[in-house]
Amino acid sequence: MHIVLEFFLVTFRVLWAFVLAAGKWLLRPKDKSVAGQVCLITGAGSGLGRLFALEFARRRAQLVLWDINSQSNEETAEMVRNIYRELEAEDSARRANSSAEEEVLPCCNLKVYTYTCDVGKRESVYSTAERVRREVGDVYLLLNNAGVVSGHHLLECPDELIERTMMVNCHAHFWTTKAFLPKMMELNHGHIVSVASSLGLFSTAGVEDYCASKFGVVGFHESLSHEIKASDKDGIKTTLVCPYLVDTGMFRGCRIRKEIEPFLPPLKPDYCVKQAMRAILTDQPMICTPRLMYIVTCMKSILPFEAVVCMYRFLGADKCMYPFIAQRKQATNNNEAKNGI
Repeated sequence: MHIVLEFFLVTFRVLWAFVLAAGKWLLRPKDKSVAGQVCLITGAGSGLGRLFALEFARRRAQLVLWDINSQSNEETAEMVRNIYRELEAEDSARRANSSAEEEVLPCCNLKVYTYTCDVGKRESVYSTAERVRREVGDVYLLLNNAGVVSGHHLLECPDELIERTMMVNCHAHFWTTKAFLPKMMELNHGHIVSVASSLGLFSTAGVEDYCASKFGVVGFHESLSHEIKASDKDGIKTTLVCPYLVDTGMFRGCRIRKEIEPFLPPLKPDYCVKQAMRAILTDQPMICTPRLMYIVTCMKSILPFEAVVCMYRFLGADKCMYPFIAQRKQATNNNEAKNGI
């Protein structure tokens, strides 16, 4: 009798979850505030990481930027400082124009902190995390964004590049989460964002190491989310970001069928980040961009493999990475020739 009642209760909760999800589609939840919160972004020196930093800066978050490239990381930091200065100027103008009865806005007093860190090395992650805790404070939002791609067919890819891809794209999520999650659990307050890829939900030929690393991120993030739920830490949120091909230059040369490409072009980085920000600030568990990716993922899960192969070939997605790999190989050969190697 007990199990029957529990079954009906679970069924009701499942149906209620559908109702809540539909409600969020119709009535978008209000964005939460990250003002004054410490937000740490890996791979902040360029691409999506830099754009995420600028978006969080506009929302008055305290930024901690990690990147292996110190120069590009400092360039991002200077952009963030410019935003902070603009916000402080706006606050000063509002205070000057406000009447005595109006609430006076507090001063921003925002800072950005930069750290050179190789997230593919756990010793570097742990030592840098300790510096952050000592010099900045507790991290509220951890955004794991850093990523690399080798750009080689499996049988032509050096073992060390495969290991590097797995370390940076996947293992780094373990190290950063182990470094900052304990304090989030203690305070029951935090948010972990994992930037994966559509290639972590379905794969293509020629980028086995990259796909494996992103599939690993998806599995890690989902398991972590279940662990946080099982711990009844409802103050800690998680968001998985799975964009389609983003026009950052990382996969320059990648091409699907030319007749299909106008309907599914590479995503503009700004658009991708703004969609991800909407998901993060409304505590959405997962965001696929564009929404067509949800359908592709569902079809891949239920169709026979040979049917998926037929679809890939029709779309030109089966060998879409081959032009990209060819360009990378040519660039590598040109650099070797130029350097007399």
